[in-house]
Amino acid sequence: MDISMTNKKKLVVLTGPTAVGKTSLSITLAKAIGGEIISADSMQVYQKMNIGSAKITPEEMEDVPHYLIDILDPKQEFNVTLFQKEAKKAMDLIYQKGKIPIIVGGTGFYIQSVLYDIDFTKTETDSSIREELEQLASEKGAHYLHERLHTVDPESAKSIHENNVKRVIRALEYFEQTGEKISTHNEIEREKKSPYDVSYFVLTDDRENLYERINQRVDLMIEHGLVEEVQMLLAYGCDRNSVSMQGLGYKEIIDYLNGELTLFDAIELIKRDTRHFAKRQLTWFRREQDVIFLDKQEYNHREDLILNAMIKQIHKELS
Repeated sequence: MDISMTNKKKLVVLTGPTAVGKTSLSITLAKAIGGEIISADSMQVYQKMNIGSAKITPEEMEDVPHYLIDILDPKQEFNVTLFQKEAKKAMDLIYQKGKIPIIVGGTGFYIQSVLYDIDFTKTETDSSIREELEQLASEKGAHYLHERLHTVDPESAKSIHENNVKRVIRALEYFEQTGEKISTHNEIEREKKSPYDVSYFVLTDDRENLYERINQRVDLMIEHGLVEEVQMLLAYGCDRNSVSMQGLGYKEIIDYLNGELTLFDAIELIKRDTRHFAKRQLTWFRREQDVIFLDKQEYNHREDLILNAMIKQIHKELS
């Protein structure tokens, strides 16, 4: 083995579409390899947002340390730059303990930012473009902004849903600041070699099973009090434009509370948009290099068999 490879620190990534079953598998994996978990989820980072984010509970953690969960107030803004900074701090702590960091979550760009140590500094200095775009979104709506992105960067417009105003603005801002399409930038970043010795696992399932799990999860969220959670967050001072409220489930319930949707229509919209989100996640992960897909069907949906395959791969890479 090349000596430069042996000097790289071990990093494990477990990702996949929403509701596929990453959480419980990540716990058994962490226990098996001496790992600690860093959440790559843009919603679980927020305090008070437990139901709509399907946040892991302290009981479910089973004493496995978790990082980047419940670290921000929901009125604060979270973005990829902050994620990268906090994730790297957590990794340093985990390495100091002699443990292996396991990044778990479905936000592909967040994972990529750590894997390839993406440099965000050149687009951080001037916020005036972002503020102008946010104003445009407020005045002319999400569709207008998305059409503008389609004009300058059709590849990004295809991969970013128009309701994800934050990411649409980020892509337009990048283009305005650099003259380069962010889709081109992301492709270049994907070709970079990681400074880590990475085992990158993508958990998948049959589409019918996955969509059924998504539908069941949304029904459970409603049953467990998602409407009440959103009411509490609005009373706390969040609004529809808050970054935290852009997560699936939150903005639809706000529209229901504002009388713009019936509860039935809001629930159906959450289910539909979550299914579409899962599809986009899979498209992202298929473009990534050196990923190991773990199709639950091929393992008869047995977590022990999937775990064994992961451990075998990790040991193979370490040997």
